Amino acid sequence: QVQLIESGGGLVQAGGSLRLSCVDSGRTFSKNTMGWFRQPPGKEREFVAAIAWSDSITFYSDSVKGRFTISRNNANNTVSLQMNSLKSEDTAVYYCAAYARLYSYAGFDEEGQYDYWGQGTQVTVSS
Repeated sequence: QVQLIESGGGLVQAGGSLRLSCVDSGRTFSKNTMGWFRQPPGKEREFVAAIAWSDSITFYSDSVKGRFTISRNNANNTVSLQMNSLKSEDTAVYYCAAYARLYSYAGFDEEGQYDYWGQGTQVTVSS
């Protein structure tokens, strides 16, 4: 079965940086859209960023645009989220997600478009 495993979460002070990684252990990492979502304490899960089959096709929520960068490495079957200039509002459980279908990024900010989900990794930003 497809398994998505996140890592890299932790505690960081405001203004600092963290890099999250997600490894697809169940298939060859190739032409499917991958995304990151997050769920702050007491709030609903929200879209953060997504990337298609090319590193040049990326999408970000307004709240993280200019601070976060999503990337993928097909050789390592890994998608990453570089988070800079972190704020206390970024505190959340971060989830990696993946499409089953290939060569499509329609609905990249919709939870229902993603077929596979990781277990989540906690990011805590102190003010």
